[in-house]
Amino acid sequence: MKKTYVLDTNVLLQDPQAIFTFDEHEVVIPAIVLEEVDSKKRNMDELGRNARETSRIIDRFREAGELYKGVPLPNGGKFRIELNHRSFSKLEEIFLERTNDNRILAVALNLHLEAKKENKEVVLVSKDILMRVKADALGLKAEDFLNERAVQEDSIYDGFQEWEVGEEQLNEFYREGRLQIPEDKKKMVYPNEFIVMKNSINPSQSALGIVRSNQQVIEKCWYQEENAWGISPRNAQQIMAFELLFRQDIQLITMVGKAGTGKTLLALATGLMQVEDLGLYKKMLVARPIVPLGNDIGYLPGEKEEKLKPWMQPIYDNLEFLFDVKKSEDLDKILSGIGSIQVEALTYIRGRSIPEQLIFIDEAQNLTKHEVKTILTRVGEGSKVILLGDPQQIDHPYLDEFNNGLIHVVEKFKDYSLSGHVKLLKGERSSLAQLSADLL
Repeated sequence: MKKTYVLDTNVLLQDPQAIFTFDEHEVVIPAIVLEEVDSKKRNMDELGRNARETSRIIDRFREAGELYKGVPLPNGGKFRIELNHRSFSKLEEIFLERTNDNRILAVALNLHLEAKKENKEVVLVSKDILMRVKADALGLKAEDFLNERAVQEDSIYDGFQEWEVGEEQLNEFYREGRLQIPEDKKKMVYPNEFIVMKNSINPSQSALGIVRSNQQVIEKCWYQEENAWGISPRNAQQIMAFELLFRQDIQLITMVGKAGTGKTLLALATGLMQVEDLGLYKKMLVARPIVPLGNDIGYLPGEKEEKLKPWMQPIYDNLEFLFDVKKSEDLDKILSGIGSIQVEALTYIRGRSIPEQLIFIDEAQNLTKHEVKTILTRVGEGSKVILLGDPQQIDHPYLDEFNNGLIHVVEKFKDYSLSGHVKLLKGERSSLAQLSADLL
């Protein structure tokens, strides 16, 4: 049975290509949605880009016919703009104000009442939770737009597995430093995935390895006893992080975890060691998104460094700890003297080419898929990229735990040997911080 999908503005602002994702069904855009899209088109951020792209897509449809009557879509469906707001009278007793959201609901409700006579189904598609709740209260079917989700199930790749193995296999691993992966498990592992092996009889005996050589063997981790600027790993997942951060053949690293799990500190400590002590990279580029990415930092007073300071303060806090300084003025002197640490706004990364650098992006969960692509396509030869974030702490209005740019990178790159991922589980900042992260 063909359905009619009414799209909310936030769906188009997240993905202008959403119009083409409903197969053979009819896609309807209320006229008020066009006005909302138009109001965003001058923005110089991701929303503005998507608003302009949506406008261009709809403009091309005009060549195929009159939009208010409907034009065919490439996948066999139909697209039209709905001008009818007659059903608002049916909402006035429930939702008094004629807000844009209520006007969209009015269009969907009117279409729903008309479709009931023909035994057809109308679905409102919106990223706004309360919009879906209001639709449900009116007897309208409402759905979230899930096409941009990196995973369809609510499970994100962790970067490690736990296996039960025999004592003989454990002894072989410790003796040889590697272990052949059983045939029945070769298709169950990803490149650079970590395996926690536990003795099936005595679970207190365990070993940690990493999948290497085209998923044929598990190798011993090289850097589990490494120390970087006074920082050593405190738990299994931090050992995994050290392994990924130090390996030169892994060019893209993603790390996720709750606040206090040590993502930023581990990345900065290992980065300083590789840039300053080992000379593996010319520079370390450190950045955090100004949410939303693309907002001009010119509204803040002072020079660029002063404007960036409030956004970058968590980075400076970790650097003060690593350099063991008591005053922020002392840190400024150290950084200016070193010259190999660059703090930059992601706003200005477009168009650059960044070779032989360690690129460190914090709070990457607030990036869209397009923004992450913009960053990764700037990477030059000999560079390594580290993306950090907590998918459960999203500040972007149109992103969630499963459709943000960080998780897209985690899921899309897990099959490739040039990337590695780990999810940090245990908080190491303090017992209070860990308890707060779990309870709140």
